[in-house]
Amino acid sequence: MKITLPDGSQKEYGKGVKVYDVATDISQGLARASMGAVVNSKILGMQESINEDADFRVVKFEDPEGKKIFWHTSAHIMALAVQNLFPGVKFAIGPAIDNGFYYDFDTDHRFTPEDLEAIEEEMKKIVKEGYKLERFEMPRDKALEFFKGKDEVYKVDLIEKLPEDEIISFYTLGEFTDLCAGPHLYDTKKVKAIKLMSIAGAYWRGDENNKMLQRIYGTTFEKKKDLEEYLNKLEEAKKRYHRKLGRELDLFSMQEEGPGFPFFHPKGMIIRNLLEDFWRTEHTKRGYGEIKTPLI
Repeated sequence: MKITLPDGSQKEYGKGVKVYDVATDISQGLARASMGAVVNSKILGMQESINEDADFRVVKFEDPEGKKIFWHTSAHIMALAVQNLFPGVKFAIGPAIDNGFYYDFDTDHRFTPEDLEAIEEEMKKIVKEGYKLERFEMPRDKALEFFKGKDEVYKVDLIEKLPEDEIISFYTLGEFTDLCAGPHLYDTKKVKAIKLMSIAGAYWRGDENNKMLQRIYGTTFEKKKDLEEYLNKLEEAKKRYHRKLGRELDLFSMQEEGPGFPFFHPKGMIIRNLLEDFWRTEHTKRGYGEIKTPLI
């Protein structure tokens, strides 16, 4: 079986070789820095197998695909931490998203900011243990039996929507086993910096007729300094939030009479008029005419 690297060179391996083994064969240092790989345009975790000739490109944290793997694994780490601290919790979904991840939980306990701190500390313990993420598969009927036995109603609901002949993949992290297509990190050791950001409500499957779950958002990084930089950027962005500036500089306000529409104050109108005059001058230079439509 031939594996083609980004520089065009090729290596030969037996069918079923792991992504981790290919990365290690290229370079030990590369394997240590790898989150996973793009194999024939599909993102694979380090523990997944390659079963055919393939183009192979390792991905690191700075790559979008690498972040997706990193944050997906971080969601599972958080789920295990919640399971350890809050027995009886039910698990819904926990994907990677832009700038981090979330997981939706069903529990009678109402999460608090203090809980987030405790969950963060538990996540750090899990990371320190260096758990490997183990992938395995089951037929659909066995997967249903598995999750019905654990009374995981949301996982059962997800599986019931899949075709009857579907082979379903799982990942185990410590004592937590999740219905999951992956991809994931090889183990938890790379997750060096953790911050749980907020708690929100989310209806199951986004349907207001379903139960409201509790969603915890978080983000993680390989390096503490990168997390600090990210949090600093968020703080700077808050300072520049237009509603905050509008209020503090007496530019505009928001009123119940027009939800979502700014009521401009005298100072705000000066800026608005200057911008409109500039806009009008530049359009006139370029031969545009001006029209006005009715307000609806």
